[in-house]
Amino acid sequence: MKPRGSVLLVVFLLTALAAGPAAAQKKKGVKASERPAPLAKSPEGDQIDMLISEMLAVWQVGDTEMLHKYFADDVTVVSGAWEPPLIGWAAYLKAYQAQRARMQSGRLDRRNTLIATRGNLAWADYQWDFVATVENQPVSARGHTTLVLEKRAGRWVIVHNHTSAVSEAQPPPSTRPSAPSPPPPAKPGD
Repeated sequence: MKPRGSVLLVVFLLTALAAGPAAAQKKKGVKASERPAPLAKSPEGDQIDMLISEMLAVWQVGDTEMLHKYFADDVTVVSGAWEPPLIGWAAYLKAYQAQRARMQSGRLDRRNTLIATRGNLAWADYQWDFVATVENQPVSARGHTTLVLEKRAGRWVIVHNHTSAVSEAQPPPSTRPSAPSPPPPAKPGD
């Protein structure tokens, strides 16, 4: 996705998140339990925030057995790469293992997390910075992730993960005129 599209998507998501509670309150007869929870801290939001922290730690360590406990068997995953969505834990696991096989080390830091809940559904949006050594070369990237979670059998699991890498624009070549060349040195006798 082009940077402009990513920005538009984030603006749309933030607008939708902000408009949700106001629109729900305007409708008559909407039960309080059907309204989205505010984006303020909540016990459910705190649980989800902890779940995301744990999942990212396990993701970085590479423990696939532990990682599976955070993802539903029927998870769908849209990666930051230009590839078809992955459907199901087995497909995600295969892609994750291929990615890990190329990495010698990696670190992902998350910030600006927004979490909202509505009954047994929740979504979390956050930004991330990633630095790693991949195929013995330093790599860095940044982007956004949206997780959709569902409470199943009393615990939250990720049912959809959409990650977008943000393209860093390269500065254009300098358009300044180059400094004039100094005159050639004078020849003796001139």
